Amino acid sequence: MEKESRKIIGNPALLLVDPQKGIYKSPAKDVEASVVALERVLKAAREAGMPVIFFQEIHRKEMVDYGRELDGNENIHCLEGSEYIDIIERLQPIDGEFTNMKRRYSCFFGTDLDILLRGLNIQTLIMGGYYTDVCVHYTAVDAHQHDYYIRVVHDGCRGSSDEAHEASLKAMTYLQHASRTNSDEMVPLIEAWGKEKQASV
Repeated sequence: MEKESRKIIGNPALLLVDPQKGIYKSPAKDVEASVVALERVLKAAREAGMPVIFFQEIHRKEMVDYGRELDGNENIHCLEGSEYIDIIERLQPIDGEFTNMKRRYSCFFGTDLDILLRGLNIQTLIMGGYYTDVCVHYTAVDAHQHDYYIRVVHDGCRGSSDEAHEASLKAMTYLQHASRTNSDEMVPLIEAWGKEKQASV
């Protein structure tokens, strides 16, 4: 089978994975630059009329839904009622965009994301968010196994460490070679997709 190298195949959606205020309090480096990259892609997606989906990881204050999340390096995080679960101000969803919460790392696990994507007739998922090596990685793997094309905006992600960030990006590229992208590449592609969509109406 020939490997698919096009960046946007069929209908795309932008998926922002946990763009929450807590990332500023995390070990992730140079978070501000990644937020700027996500802003650029989000603006382009909105102007192009592309569906936009936001996810937040949120855990009940009774801490009954962490499962095995605290068995490794993760401490208690994303508790409901905390300011850290809120979406970063500059990335706030607007009317007509889709929001969802999750109790686990993957945006697919225990959520209706696959139902939403199929209802929107989406084939390509453009992704960014936090952490690269946790929620972005596991969401990308599940998207791949659900047969979506994944396009990970590398400069719109940050990892728990630089090493973990790079290792996860490499692992996702192993799954789909065309998954590797950045905001400089994706913004004009999204703009072109939007113009083509408008011309077909």
